Amino acid sequence: MRINATRMTTPIEEKVDQKLKVRTGMVTVSDGKSRPIPVQLHLSMEVLRLQKEELLPTESKPLNAKERMVQVRRQKLGGLGLSIKGGAEHKLPILISRIYKSQAADQTGELFVGDAIIKVNGEYITACPHDDAVNILRNAGDLVVLTVKHYKAATPFLQKQEDKDSQQTDSNSDERGASDESLRLTTNSTSSRPSSISSEPDHEPQTHWVDIVTVPLMMAYVTRYIFGTDKLRPNAFEVRGLNGISTGIIHCDDSAILSQWLKYITDNIIGLTNLQMKLYNRNFSVSDRIEYMGWVNECVLNNNQPWQSYKPRFFALKGTDLMLFDLPPLNVMDWSKCSLIFKVYQTMFRVVKDSENVDERQHCFLVQTSGQDSHYFSVETRQELLRIENAWHCSVCTAVMKLGNKTFTVSSNGKTAGLTLDWNIGFSLHEGDSKTPAWQYKFSQLRGSSDDGKSKLKLHFQDIESKAIETKELECSILQSLLFCMHAFLTAKVASVDPGFLSSMIP
Repeated sequence: MRINATRMTTPIEEKVDQKLKVRTGMVTVSDGKSRPIPVQLHLSMEVLRLQKEELLPTESKPLNAKERMVQVRRQKLGGLGLSIKGGAEHKLPILISRIYKSQAADQTGELFVGDAIIKVNGEYITACPHDDAVNILRNAGDLVVLTVKHYKAATPFLQKQEDKDSQQTDSNSDERGASDESLRLTTNSTSSRPSSISSEPDHEPQTHWVDIVTVPLMMAYVTRYIFGTDKLRPNAFEVRGLNGISTGIIHCDDSAILSQWLKYITDNIIGLTNLQMKLYNRNFSVSDRIEYMGWVNECVLNNNQPWQSYKPRFFALKGTDLMLFDLPPLNVMDWSKCSLIFKVYQTMFRVVKDSENVDERQHCFLVQTSGQDSHYFSVETRQELLRIENAWHCSVCTAVMKLGNKTFTVSSNGKTAGLTLDWNIGFSLHEGDSKTPAWQYKFSQLRGSSDDGKSKLKLHFQDIESKAIETKELECSILQSLLFCMHAFLTAKVASVDPGFLSSMIP
């Protein structure tokens, strides 16, 4: 792929690397103010990278002496295609002394004579003797990740030795030489890459992709809205990582490609988040497990301003609780540090109709708890809204079955009584200290209810034998809490009788 500043959006290319899909394609990116510049998106299961195309340097040394990670795929003939010198017994790091032309190390374009190998597949070898380093490299597998750092002072000595070795036969290629260990299988080629990268006049300059932004996808979120507002960006989106890093505004001038990128990135985030959720749930009981966790945007009213803003919140349903975090819990202990918790059996969840949206934000829902202000949320897609709705009903069922029963103080015919909602029995009213219920009905006998929005409630039950409707009038000082709890018990009961009730809600 050649450097081309005019290139805009390109179709997404897909390839499989180590049985995992990797997708790439050209887009443009901006900070929301400046003119967009072309970049390549590189999407793996765990990371989204923004990359720019650069010319390879014309000298066989990296542009700086920072640590670099380079993947080398071992070849059947030629192995890793490099030789090493040094080791702890020589008071030297493990240095790359030769890179064999057209073989594995050479094909990366990122390894150079004079590079010190610091880690192999994440394992430090800086304190290893020479022979131990050789064995580690030999047994590192087919895909080897080398962490290297360039040592400029060693390069002249190694290049001089390389010139000397190139005049000899390849008698050391059996990997047993004491001074120069060749990490390659026997091969007919004795040539090695010269001390400068091949850039003959007959060939065009070589290029490679360099990461400019790396966003981990674990518990990241994607948004098409201008941050904090209800304004949808045309043909653009942003990905924000858990570490606070943002991709910037990614622009796609092709709406079909835009939709593909949004789906692929979102699917990866959901997959990773669900995996993390399963790992967390190993530490919790079945009745206290996490049903859902993910990012939403909460509507925040601004004082003395006619409009509202939106704040990202990490929304979780765990056991009997709805939990709202500013930042996602990063470990099991963090789950006990949530400052905003509501009981799902005393909270009402409602999907907002499109005609009821307060602004241009779509896919909205309300969460209302007795005695507190409602919370108005928005998510990016209808699929995500359906996932939350389904998880909510699952959480309600779990919470009600764990709770078992709940009693509310009410007034009936001028007398103080207790109205009990019981998972196994249904509705029952006990007057005073009496253990015998004044009346009792199954949940299935409830035919309707009405209230005045303040304290008075009417429950309409159907008698099993006579089929007559019997109305019970009650007063409750926390009427809304009672109604929400009734709704939770009835929802859970319907789900237990008809398991298809919940499965039918899965998108």
